[in-house]
Amino acid sequence: MPVAARDEASLGVTRVLNGAGALLSIALVGGLAVWGYNLAMRDVTEVPVVAALEGAMRVAPENPGGLDAEHQGLAVNSVAAEGIAEGPADQVMLAPPVEDLTEEDAPVVAAASLNATPNAEADEFRPEDEMIAQPVAVSADEARAEGEELAAQIAGDAEPLTAEEVAIAAATASVTGNKGVAISPRPKARPADLVTRASAQPSTDALLAATQEATTEVNAADLPAGTRLVQLGAYDTEDVARAEWDQLAGQFDDYMGGKSRVIEKATSGGKTFYRLRAMGFDDLSDARRFCAALMAGQAACIPVVTR
Repeated sequence: MPVAARDEASLGVTRVLNGAGALLSIALVGGLAVWGYNLAMRDVTEVPVVAALEGAMRVAPENPGGLDAEHQGLAVNSVAAEGIAEGPADQVMLAPPVEDLTEEDAPVVAAASLNATPNAEADEFRPEDEMIAQPVAVSADEARAEGEELAAQIAGDAEPLTAEEVAIAAATASVTGNKGVAISPRPKARPADLVTRASAQPSTDALLAATQEATTEVNAADLPAGTRLVQLGAYDTEDVARAEWDQLAGQFDDYMGGKSRVIEKATSGGKTFYRLRAMGFDDLSDARRFCAALMAGQAACIPVVTR
């Protein structure tokens, strides 16, 4: 193929490519122009328009309702509202009187208190109750007579079995194999010295009185410095402290024996109180063992030393 023809063919291809590129460039520029125009016109033309309503936007209701403020229409309100006192009123109305409750509308508490009165009177102590509760001393002869009379009442008209009848009944029971009671046992007569033995037993009050008499109280001011003590509590008065000592002595009689009571007056923060302490320990170990025994029984106990 000649060189001139080859150059002319390549030149034609180049022209076609250049023309196609030019057309694409023009189309691109035109598309950008149209897109920009539509974008600008859309923001202007597509803005929503709201039509104005006819009439007033807000109208107060004829009957607003709601809660009325208290104390309206009083003459004193005009002083704060207008600055001057209101003139004399044409009509003055007083508040209605308070209505009394009827009998059926009365509080239940009053009725309950009225109903409780007979019970309260019934619970009062009567002297005859004490007389019934007190045991009556009976001599030995009277006790024996009462026992024989009681046995006679229980036996009634029954006659005691003879030795022959008892033997027949035992033989019959062994033959028939009856396991029941052939002869009912009779109650024994009450011992003649029953009342005497009952009265000989010491009462709780007697034991408590004996404990109180046996307790030795030591003045706290007479104790030398370094004396081993244990503190059992602090109380408002000396009588309360002594009563607490008696209670502990009854509860821990095995440990409180041989211990002396010490009540020391003290003041703290302007308040006076009384310390209840026990004395009678050889050393600190003895006091600690004593406190361990009391604390095991839910009682307060702290070893201390006098100063």
